[in-house]
Order: sequence, then C-alpha cells, then structure tokens
Amino acid sequence: MVLEEEYKTYTAKKHRKKYAQYFTPEPIAKLMVDWVLGGAHIDTLLEPAFGLGVFSRIILQKIEKVNITAFDIDPVILSIAKENFATNENIIFFLEDYLFSNWDNKYDAIVCNPPYFKFHDYRNIESLEEIKKRLNITLSGFTNIYTLFLLKAIYQLKHNGRAAFIIPSEFLNSDYGKYIKSYLIKSNTLNHIITFDINVKLFDDAQTTSSIVLLEKKEVTTNVYLSNISSLSQIQNFPNIQKNKFATIDLDPSIKWRGYFKKKQDNKFTNLIKFNTIAKVVRGIATGSNEFFCFNREKVEKYGIGKQYLLPCIAKSKDVKTPFFTKNNFDILERNNAPVFLLNAKNNLDENVVKYLKYGEELGIHKKYLTSKRNPWYSLENRPPSPIWVGVFNRKGLKFVRNEAMISNLTTFHCIYLKHDIFTSIDVDLLFAYLLTDVAGQIFNENKREYGDGLNKFEPNDLNNSYMLDLSLIDKNTESMILSLFYKYRDSIFANEEDRTLLDRVNKMFLYYFSCEFK
Repeated sequence: MVLEEEYKTYTAKKHRKKYAQYFTPEPIAKLMVDWVLGGAHIDTLLEPAFGLGVFSRIILQKIEKVNITAFDIDPVILSIAKENFATNENIIFFLEDYLFSNWDNKYDAIVCNPPYFKFHDYRNIESLEEIKKRLNITLSGFTNIYTLFLLKAIYQLKHNGRAAFIIPSEFLNSDYGKYIKSYLIKSNTLNHIITFDINVKLFDDAQTTSSIVLLEKKEVTTNVYLSNISSLSQIQNFPNIQKNKFATIDLDPSIKWRGYFKKKQDNKFTNLIKFNTIAKVVRGIATGSNEFFCFNREKVEKYGIGKQYLLPCIAKSKDVKTPFFTKNNFDILERNNAPVFLLNAKNNLDENVVKYLKYGEELGIHKKYLTSKRNPWYSLENRPPSPIWVGVFNRKGLKFVRNEAMISNLTTFHCIYLKHDIFTSIDVDLLFAYLLTDVAGQIFNENKREYGDGLNKFEPNDLNNSYMLDLSLIDKNTESMILSLFYKYRDSIFANEEDRTLLDRVNKMFLYYFSCEFK
C-alpha cells in the first residue's frame, strides 16, 4: 500500500473527500482477490472504482494475463494509475462514471471498493432511474451510491463469475437495504457476507461500518454464509473463521439482518410487543435551514421579532444535559443566549417579520430543498411537543429525555407520542422509567444502525418496529414501586446527586417480571 500512502501525503484531504477516496487495507484486498481468483478462469476483470488499482496490482502478481477495465471519475488519481500501469497493455482506462457507462459488457470477475456518498451528493435521480430500467427495482431516494455500484456489478457478472465488494454494512439494517438484500438473493449471486465489529476501524480517515460481500453467479444458490469479525487479524485466517450457514429461502430481506450475525437479545425476554403498539415515534421538526429559522435572545432583539412569532424549541442535543428537561432548564438556556426559539411566521405578520422573510429570500433560503417544497416556504411542520424525546445518534446508548417543559424539538431528537385508547393506555412516567433501564437498551439495540467509530443511529421506524416489554402486564402494586423508585431517581438528578442504584433496582424488577432466566 506504499502507493496509496504516498498519494495521501501529497494530495489534499479535501480532494480525497470530494471523490470519496478511502483505500482498501492490503489484507482485505488480498482476501477479495483470492475470492475472485478462486472461481472459473478469468479473462476479463472489472474495477468500477479503480483509484490506484490495488486489486489489479495484486491480481497481476498472481496471473500473467488478464484484460482489465478500469473506471474512475478523478482525473488526478487516474493519471497516476496510468503511469503506474504504463507497462501493462491489457488495461483500458475510462475517465467516467461507472454507473452511466455501458451496461451490456459482461465480466468474469469484478472487484470493488465503491465510493461512499450520501444520496444528495451525486446524480441520485438519474442513477435510480437507470437501476429501475435495467433491474426493475424501485429504490428509495435515500439509497447510497455504493449499493448502486453493487447492483450494476451483479448485472454485469458472467455466469460462474465472481465478485468481491467492500462496502458499509448499514444496508443490512436499513430501510432501503431490503431491496438490495432481495436482489442479492433473487440474482443467485450471494455467497458470503462478512461484517466487522464497529470497533474494527478499516479506514483511518472515514467513520463507517464495513462489510465484505462475496458473490458468485450461479443457476441456483441454496446456501449463504454470514460471518462477523471482531479483529482485523482474523482476516489472515479467513478459511477458518466461524460461518453461520443459512438456507437462502430462510433469509428475510424485509427485516434487519443483525440477528443473523449475532444472537438476538430480545430472545432473552418473554411477553414482548412492538413499540408502536403503545407509542409512535416521529422525527423532530426539519426547518431546511436551522441557521435562518433558529433564534437566540440576541438575534430576537436584533431583528425585533415578537414573542408571538417564536416557538420555544430545542435545537441541539448538547443543550439537554439530564434525562429531565424542565421549564427552568429552558429559561437558563434562554438567559445564556442559546438558540431556543424557532421563527413561527403565521397569522398577521408584522413589519419586522416580513422584513426578515425578505432577507431570507435574498439569501436564497426559499430555494433550499425542504423550503422549496412548502407553501409558504417559511411555514413550520405541524409537530406538537411530545412528552418524551429520544436522541438520533449515540455512542453510549439511547438518550431518552422526559420533556416536562413540553416544548418543541428539531431533528436532533425524535418525538415519542403515547397512544391512549380503550386498548392502550400506559402511564408516561412508567414508560419513561422503562426506557431508562438496561433491559430496554438491550432490546432496542437489535434495531440500531451502526456507523463507524462506535456511532449508532435510530430512525423513527427503527424504534417503532422494535420490541419492548409489555408493561400492561405489570400489576398495580409493582407499578407503584417502580414509579416510587423512578421519582426518587428524578429527585437525585435535580439534587445533582444522581443515584443510578435506583435505576438498577427498577431494571431488576423488569427482569423479574419478563426475563426467561427467572421463569
């Protein structure tokens, strides 16, 4: 990997980030190459995201002649690669986007570390239309580009051909990923997926999860292997790593596949229900431009915006320090000039508000993605305050907050609204006491989305579709004891003497009621 390390020393990080250039570690590259070379005879090889050609360099050390097709969109890195492969006449370089190149060519082998862009950073609509046309798959607009590379490569793989991809593993547990997993199964190509624990960092300059997808195009694929690796050293002993074998027909693409790789925590408990049975989780208010719509006290005075046009709101997770957020907490933030108001421009706008909105139009705020879809562009989403918030991202476990101040929140938190009808009526404090326990965290973790560097994320439906203990089965006496401990814990928070042993006792009570180990 000397070539890649040299390239990083004299190429600006901004340039590498622009083209999503994160180089494959050599042990991983060798594993992937060994896989594709272990299939049928190879005459043609495709590298859809060539970079500096680490895969081709390794392959050419193992076989004398192979016709290589190389794509990349960065003229700088491709010119260096051409110089490095100048003596090899069997490589054809294309300075163009692989996704929009010829679909009709077929290859014996394909190996790739595709670019990792968010959906809004590339020609998203055109790419999805091309996939729909060729593969008859309608993908979500939130689909990341690396999965599009994977799908096209499968289409271009010859019968008995092999492919190897290193990609983020988030598609295994995301909503849009169900279409990818379904195609992997239906195309009879999926052989083995290897995921890496989140503490295994393969790319020094990228925070992302990682997985290796090994493919082989067959008439029928009956079995699939799924493995999880906890250290990079295990790669060197790849043939002997533990493999979970599944019949293809037993794999459900519509669910998160985390449970196939690891034992599910929720199997430890009885009487589980879906979280959306008793509550609904929706994202917080999305403004389209927080800088424009958020106000602190100083900004309010500067533009002369009246209180009747301001909605009390939490904009940043860091402004909420404890599991309980009160009116007093809000007042302290306001006095400290934190951005705790949203412009709520409706009903008989006064001169100052009109003037500020015109200023926004001069800045082009009305033409941004979200604002351009609203009428009027400055209107806020109808999102009433919720009694419980839950943090979107976390590293140490889900962050739940009891919104005692009953104010609104931006997308830094999701909103949790309880359902109340003749069938469902759970006390909000009982639910919140449960949400603070380790039991709840263990069960929720089955639906998290893992990112690099230990970062986890929950979308609203990840929580809605998660399981939880059926709190309605708890008798009134036990409920009273749980709430008594919970209120004592609350008091300890406000006394700045947090007593976690009170939550531990609550946790043990839930374990006694619902853990299989106590049955």
